[in-house]
Formats: sequence, C-alpha cells, structure tokens
Amino acid sequence: MSDKPRLLIVEDDQGLQRQLRWAYEDYEVLVAGDRQAAIDALRLGEPKVVTLDLGLPPDPDGTSEGFATLAEILALAPDTKVIVASGHDARESALRAISGGAYDFYQKPVDIDELGLIVRRAFHLHAIEAENRRLAESMDGRHSLLGGMITAAPEMLKVARTIDRVAGTNVSVMLLGASGTGKELLARGLHDTSRRSGAFVAINCAAIPENLLEAELFGHEKGAFTGAIKTTEGKIEQAQGGTLFLDEVGDIPLALQVKLLRFLQERVIERIGGRKAIPVDTRIVCATHQNLDEMIGDGRFREDLYYRLAEIVVKIPTLAERPGDAGLLARHFLGRFAKEMNPAVKGFAPDALTAIDAWSWPGNVRELENRLKRAVIMADARLLTAADLDLEAQDGDEALINLKAARERADRKAIRHALARTENNISAAAKLLGISRPTLYDLLKQYDISTT
Repeated sequence: MSDKPRLLIVEDDQGLQRQLRWAYEDYEVLVAGDRQAAIDALRLGEPKVVTLDLGLPPDPDGTSEGFATLAEILALAPDTKVIVASGHDARESALRAISGGAYDFYQKPVDIDELGLIVRRAFHLHAIEAENRRLAESMDGRHSLLGGMITAAPEMLKVARTIDRVAGTNVSVMLLGASGTGKELLARGLHDTSRRSGAFVAINCAAIPENLLEAELFGHEKGAFTGAIKTTEGKIEQAQGGTLFLDEVGDIPLALQVKLLRFLQERVIERIGGRKAIPVDTRIVCATHQNLDEMIGDGRFREDLYYRLAEIVVKIPTLAERPGDAGLLARHFLGRFAKEMNPAVKGFAPDALTAIDAWSWPGNVRELENRLKRAVIMADARLLTAADLDLEAQDGDEALINLKAARERADRKAIRHALARTENNISAAAKLLGISRPTLYDLLKQYDISTT
C-alpha cells in the first residue's frame, strides 16, 4: 500500500465507484460493494475516512443494511470518520446517521466537488484528533501542575493558578471540597510544583482510631506504651523537608488539635514518651469535606488552629460544577482501563456520552472512575453504552429565571461541552453545535470562554 491517506468508498453502483475512484486520486482508494466487503477492507486497510451509501444489498432500495454497516464500522474503529450518503428520506436518515456516530451526511445525487470538500475536512479532523491523543498520551508521565489532573473547566484552571502561586511558598494550604473531587491529587501536585526536596506523606485522619492518631502523627519512643518495642518517627518527621497532607483534618480530636497547633507555631515536636524537642521543617497541606465554620461554632474545632492551617484556602468545585470535564475524564479512564483490563473496548456509544454529560456525579471523579472501571471489565461490545455505565440521562429541574439568563446559561453549558468533546477544535465544536465558526468565535468572546 502507498503512503497516501486511505479512503474507503462503500458503494454498490459500479459506475459511481469508478467515478469516485477517479475523483480521489490524492488518496489511496479502497472500494467495497456490500457490508462484508466493507468490513474486510476496514480490517485490512484501516482507512481513516469512509464514504458510505446507505442503500446496500440486500436492501438497495432501503437503508437498513447501510445503518448496520455504519454501526459495525464504528464498533470496530470508533475514530473513523464516516460520511453517509443517501437519497432515501434524507432528513430522517441524516438525523439517524449523525446520532449513530457518523461524521457527516450527504444527500444524493453526488456532487464530486462538494463531497470532496467534506472528505478533506474529515481527514483533517481525524489528523488533529490523532495528534491531540498522541500529545495527551505523551504528557501522561510528565510532571503537571495539577499532579496529573485532567481538566478543561475554567473553575479548575482557576484552582491551578492559585496552586501555582502558592506552591513556591511555605504557607499552610487548606483544600475544601466534596468527597471524590481529587483533594489528595491536588495536594501532591502542589508538593511536586514546590521547591521542597523532602517526601510527600499523606495520612487520612478519619481512618485512624483516636488513640492511635497521636502516635501516627508525632511518633513514639521505645517503651512509651505497651507494644512500643522501638522508637518510631511519626508522619510529621517522615515529611521532613517535604509536605504532610492531612486528609479529613476535621476529624482530629480536640486534645490532639492542641499539640498540632504547637507544632505549627513553634515548628518542633515531641514524640510520645519523649522529652526532647525535635525541630521539623514540614509543610502542612490539609483537606476536609466538613464545614469547619460550623465545627468552630459548635466547639469541635479550634479557631486558632483553623487560622494556622488555612493561611491559603482553595475551594475545589464538584465534577458537576466543571462543565465538560466528565467527558474528558471518562475518555481518559476508558483508555487506561481498557489497556489494562479489556483491550477490546474502544470507545463510547452516543447514548453513553449523553448520559455522562447529564449525570450529576454525586460521588464526583471517584464515582466516575469506579463506573468506568466496572463498565470496561464487564463490557461485551467495543463501545460502552449508558446501560454499561448503569446511567440514565437526567432531566434536572432547574429553577426558572429570566429568559435571557436561562439562554446564556444554556449557551455556556453547550459550548463548554462541545469544546470538551472536540478537544477545543473550533471547527468541530461549531459543527457539533450546528453553528458557523464566526458565530462560535463571537459567542466565545461574548461569554469570555477560553479555549487554551
């Protein structure tokens, strides 16, 4: 085979086959006249773009065989750009084809120049998407500001900028966010971005019994209590020169809060059973999903400790507050889990992407990750469906406001989802939204939405 881009033409009319083959001399053209021949050519040649006539034998006067071929092509090669052509019930066929995953629809009779333009755009988009995937994969192992966190949402980019500014300092940072929003990942990203050469040490304060938490944090001397057969450093000492991440800091008992406050004020510790003050240079980053203001009011959390821990407060949005990120993360998790557990899974069916966008994700990123892992393991087909993810599209009852504000909110949400699905490709996003590129540029400027 040549080095030219490969184009597969699925058409049962031999005269049109010859005409299209002659018209596309810039491509290596593969031709098929029925579904089985098309699938054989797809497996052998791996074409990036396919033009598909819906009227294929044994149903040349209908569309059933064409749609079956479309589904099988996308199941085998989800990244393939399929351009569907038909003269049968054009509008209905077009809607069904696009919803079924086709790149574009073309109504017969064929205009060679116009179809050629669509084919060139399809090859161009496929190349861009392939390059984006390559860059994303190449960055997986690199250091990143967010510790590897994947996002395109302005809300999370604001968090990233805050972390970037405070990483080089020694201030204590408090991360506030719901369970599953990635607080430890952000804490690790902050440490990696800092100039600290020591270790990153994490401890979940809610997972350790109260009577053991003090020894875990501050360590103990040999013989300090029954079972203390040797001197042991605590987590604070283990993070010497580095960062200690206190997850669920709101679960630290009051008595231990006093000892933690002394460390933050004087930067020295005493092990349990010890009498020597040990200087420690450890930066504290903490996190909680609890309302510490309420806990302070109820006397369950010391106000002076709060102000020592919360020199900088970073509020982490939920996944539902990060438009478009659910789709980006879903693709990332699918690629990772499929490679590890089920290589036959190649992508998402259209209903799965719709359901992912619509779901409220009460468990945030952790819930999304768990659903994707389970779906990939259990999947029988190449494309995950909404049923595989145990999801159904939700029609959330949003509060009614004035029409202008409602339209703006809907526009913003739709634009961000489209940009996320197309990896910020303006042409592809405009097409997905059903508007022109200039119109999309105007809307991006109007709503101050960044594509970088």
